[in-house]
Amino acid sequence: MGLIIYRLCGILYLREFPAWTGGKEPNTMENKGGKTTRFTSTRGELTPREVLTTVYGAMKEKGYDPVNQIVGYLLSGDPTYITSYKNARYLILRVERDELLEELVRSYTRKQKRDEE
Repeated sequence: MGLIIYRLCGILYLREFPAWTGGKEPNTMENKGGKTTRFTSTRGELTPREVLTTVYGAMKEKGYDPVNQIVGYLLSGDPTYITSYKNARYLILRVERDELLEELVRSYTRKQKRDEE
């Protein structure tokens, strides 16, 4: 049995491939006998918004410029832009960078709509 684990939109998936494929994904359009299992966390995971707020606060407390540091991380993917103080680095690494960007754009557009009203 072949296995592949992948993450899509923040959800972890495990894909099994039957022995007849040699443990590899079949090249056909239909996947005969393969199974996909979706894993979701039962732990109270933080939303991207909560992660950004927590990381921002930790960076501010340590005397860093949180905006510049978070932007550096989002552009480069280098976690050393984020302090390990209060587990900020661990928290931000648990969320995909694209999810953080989506949250920033959502937050910005919500604020713009409120300002227009």
